[in-house]
Amino acid sequence: MSIPLLRPRWSAPPPVRAVCSLRAGGVSAAPFESLNLGDHVGDSPESVVENRRRLQAALELAAEPLWLRQVHGTRVCEVDTEWPVSLRGATDVASADACVTRVPERALAILVADCMPILLASDTGEVIAAAHAGWRGLAAGILEATVAAMRCDPARLCAWLGPAIGAAHFEVGGEVRSAFLAADTRAAAAFSPNARGRWQCDLGLLARQRLQRLGVAAISGGEYCTFADAARFYSYRRDGLTGRMAALLWLQP
Repeated sequence: MSIPLLRPRWSAPPPVRAVCSLRAGGVSAAPFESLNLGDHVGDSPESVVENRRRLQAALELAAEPLWLRQVHGTRVCEVDTEWPVSLRGATDVASADACVTRVPERALAILVADCMPILLASDTGEVIAAAHAGWRGLAAGILEATVAAMRCDPARLCAWLGPAIGAAHFEVGGEVRSAFLAADTRAAAAFSPNARGRWQCDLGLLARQRLQRLGVAAISGGEYCTFADAARFYSYRRDGLTGRMAALLWLQP
């Protein structure tokens, strides 16, 4: 069975490969139908294993992607030293919200269902990274930590902002706005007051601001709203009990 995939339109060089999975193409039953890749959401373990197998086969990956245990923090897993190929397996999961590699065929993966997956690559394809950017991670500095771990001039990086909840559907409290404004007053542009006395938050704009402040200028994506498109995307805020998509990034030898 073919698996529909979203392919980023960005300026990454030819050695870099990137995709984002969608809902279709898997075996999971409702409410996880059908290509749920998250093994922590209550889906049948057998279904998740089969879905991951199908994705790996469709992408012709040499090994299973690195699946992180995402905790909305700022830890970056430097795959080349922390995650030798010989140690990969279902029971060996790194607790981190970003990962970096310079080695071909080591596929990085970020699971999402409203938080924003952010993929980064150097202009020569020598180093790539993937980050999980919900509001907590963004405010805490996950992008700053990821760019630092890439050890590359930020001006030489390009970034792709994957599907995430859009501003029209992402309501937050004043404490979220305050957390961002404390670091950069320009973040005010990402928050609009609503009739309930709360704020609509533009996660994509916050991510762009953070990347630009770091010196990353080539930024693409950010146009897909997970909440608004139930046919293609999982959304935790919309559905509660639901599956997870994955944004994947690897270097093709």
